[in-house]
Amino acid sequence: MDEKEKSGGQEEETNYQPPAKRYIRMKPFSLVMLIFGLVLATAAVTFFALTTGEDKVVEVVSPQNPTTDRKEFKKLYEAYDEMKKTYYNEIDETAVIDGAINGMIEALGDPFSDYLNEKEARQLSESISSSFEGIGAEIQELNGYINIVSPIKNSPAERAGLLPNDLIIAVDGKSIQGMSSSEAVLLIRGKKGTTVTLSVRRGEMGEPFDVKIERDVIPIETVYAEMLDNNIAHIRITSFSEHTYDELLAALDEMEEKGMEGLIMDVRQNPGGMLNTAIDISDLFVEKDKNLFQYEGKGNNPEVYVASDGRKVKVPVTMIIDDGSASASEILAGALKESANVPLIGIKTYGKGTVQTPKDLPDGSNLKLTTAKWLTPNGNWIHEKGIEPDIEVPYPSYAMLPFLDPSMEMKEGMVSPAIKTAEEMLSAVGYDPGEIDGLYDHTTEKAVIALQKALSLKEDGVLVGDTTYGLMNKLRDKIHEEDPQLLKAKEVIMDQVKK
Repeated sequence: MDEKEKSGGQEEETNYQPPAKRYIRMKPFSLVMLIFGLVLATAAVTFFALTTGEDKVVEVVSPQNPTTDRKEFKKLYEAYDEMKKTYYNEIDETAVIDGAINGMIEALGDPFSDYLNEKEARQLSESISSSFEGIGAEIQELNGYINIVSPIKNSPAERAGLLPNDLIIAVDGKSIQGMSSSEAVLLIRGKKGTTVTLSVRRGEMGEPFDVKIERDVIPIETVYAEMLDNNIAHIRITSFSEHTYDELLAALDEMEEKGMEGLIMDVRQNPGGMLNTAIDISDLFVEKDKNLFQYEGKGNNPEVYVASDGRKVKVPVTMIIDDGSASASEILAGALKESANVPLIGIKTYGKGTVQTPKDLPDGSNLKLTTAKWLTPNGNWIHEKGIEPDIEVPYPSYAMLPFLDPSMEMKEGMVSPAIKTAEEMLSAVGYDPGEIDGLYDHTTEKAVIALQKALSLKEDGVLVGDTTYGLMNKLRDKIHEEDPQLLKAKEVIMDQVKK
C-alpha cells in the first residue's frame, strides 16, 4: 500500500532502529515481528513487518540428503522414495515437495500461515515491484473459502460494494474453493484498466452474485481528515503503513489550527499494517507508563509495551470500529479502550490477535508462519473474538445490499433476486418501488423513471447502465451522509466537550 513495497511482498526494515524513548522499558525481540495484511492493493500479497532484532533462522531439511534425516521425517521420505520408485509415470519432484510443504501448512489449520513456491513468490514480487495496481481488498482463506477481511478506502473493491465477510466463490468463472489466499491473489491481481469478475456470496444463505471490477492504482494515502461542525475533527485511518504516523501528525496539526475541540478517530474497514506504526499512534492517546499492548512469543511470558513521554492528544476522543477493523487497528482500539478510557462506537472488530514471520527460503520460495500472539493492555487475547464496542451501533440494512451488475437489464415483467435488491435500493434513496418482492412491475418502473429524471437520463423505465450506476451512487451518498456510527460518535464527543 505504499511505494516501499518490494521483495516478494515483504516490507522489511532490516536496518530499522526504534526510537529509544519507545522501548526503554521493554525487552528487545529476537525475531521479525509482523502484523500481516493480505492486501490486493497491487493484487498481490503484502506483508507489513517490523524488525526489532535479528531474523529468526528457518531450518530447511531436504529430503534429498538422507544423511541429515530426522526421525519424524522418516515416513515422509519413505513415501517419497516409494512414489519415485513405483509410480507408473514420471513425477514432478518440485511439485511433490511443494505439495508436501503446503500439506504441512494446511495441517496447522491456521489461515494466516502460508507457503508460496518459487514461481508464486516471483510473480508476486514482480507485480509489487512494477506498480500498485489491483482491486484493493484484504483477503484470507477461511474454511476452504476466500474471505474478504476489508476493502481499502477509495479502492475499486470499495467502489464495487464489496464488504467484510463476503466470500469470493469464483474468479472469472473459475472456482477458487480450496485455494490458498496466495493462489487466489494470483488470479485476482492484474494491471490498471483490466477487469476481473468475482462471484461473491454475502451471508450464509445468500445467493451468489457477480461483481465486475476494473483494476486500478490503489491509493496509498492512509489518513483522511475533515472538520465537522462544532469544531469536532473526524480523522479516518485506512491502514497502518510506513508513513501513516507522519500523515496523522500533519492531520492533527491541521485540525488543531482549525480549532479542534474534540476528535473522532475512525478505523472502520482498516485491515491493519505495520506494528510500529500502531504503537506510535497508540502512544499519542495513552499516558506515559500505561500499557499499549503485550507481545507473547512461543514459550515466553508476555512482554509489555508502555507509552512514552511524548506528544499527546489533549482533546476528548471517541473511536469508531467495525468488523473490517483488524490486526493493527485492533491494537490501537485495545490501547484506547483499556488504557485511555476512549469509548469505542460501532460493531465488534474482526478479531486477529496473531503475529506472522515471513522467511525467504534459499530457492526463492517463501514461508510465512504464525510465531506469536499479541494481547491488549490488560492481557486479553482477542483472536477470533474481536473487540466489543462500548456503544453498539449497527450499519443500516441498506448498507449491506449486494452490488448490482450495470450490464444486467431489468424491466417491467421480469422477476429476479437482483430486482429485489434494486427495489430495496430505490426505497432506501426515496423512490417508492411498491412491494419489495423481486417483481419489476409498473410501480417499480415508475420509481426508476423518477430516478432517471433526477439523474437527467433517458426516462425509459429500464434499469441498466448509467441508471444502475446512478442508483448505487445515490445509495453510497446516503450511507456517507447518514452514517449512524459517525452521528453517534459526534453525540458522544459533544457530551464530553461540554463537560
